[in-house]
Amino acid sequence: MPKSAALSIGRCVLLLRLVTCATGLVGSAVLDAMLSNPSITKITILSRRPVAQATARADPRVSVVLHDDFTSYDDAALRNRLQDARGCVWALGISQTQVGSRDEYERITKTFALAAARSFGDVARDNGRPFDFVYVSGLGATTKPGRFAQLFARVKGEAELGLAALQDENPLLRASTVRAGFIDTAAHEAVKEYIPAKPILTNLTEMVLAPVVRGFWKSAWSPTEHLGKFLTDMAVGRWSEKEMVAAGAEKIGKGGFLVVENTVFRKLQGLNA
Repeated sequence: MPKSAALSIGRCVLLLRLVTCATGLVGSAVLDAMLSNPSITKITILSRRPVAQATARADPRVSVVLHDDFTSYDDAALRNRLQDARGCVWALGISQTQVGSRDEYERITKTFALAAARSFGDVARDNGRPFDFVYVSGLGATTKPGRFAQLFARVKGEAELGLAALQDENPLLRASTVRAGFIDTAAHEAVKEYIPAKPILTNLTEMVLAPVVRGFWKSAWSPTEHLGKFLTDMAVGRWSEKEMVAAGAEKIGKGGFLVVENTVFRKLQGLNA
């Protein structure tokens, strides 16, 4: 079935979307975009703690599921709530500088995402319909790391390869990755009050980098109002594989796992002018 047909049907039936960890920069942007999308009639948020943004907006479409173990989705009540799911933006992540070990970083960045994608793939099989899983990666991630590749680049690349393998095994799991760049909330008033406080050094670094990226390295710039909309559009099947590849997305594996660089996101959002 063409993507356009799937979209038109989706607008007429229950359309449930998921966003994981809507308490960070990207998750907050995605939630704002989903709330602004009238075709989405239900939004389920998986989070370890209450989501202030969801509480404040008080939108009846939103439900927050408090979930502690992101390696397991075997709980019957949870699986029942996920049965109608059609897509997910996986925005759960952390900086490699904020964890104590490589193992912890791998667990949060790779293990959690693969466990979720596998579970949602099972949902897709049970329902006999596709499930769009959008993994939020980062600029510099690579599936072919060199000798000097940084930890985040290797681990995110490993997560991407794992997702590609899951898609090869299960064609109903339509997985993709977006390698976002410098996440910038400066012009996104709707989410500013929900952004977690950052360490002083991080704030100072961003104050120096932000003008440089906005003015001289736009290919790495990811303004959140546009990024949130783009990720949401991917989760609802707005972009066809043909459109993505034409814009520069790379396909990995037999199943056609899509790798969307920040430049591709910017091109499709009309931000390259």
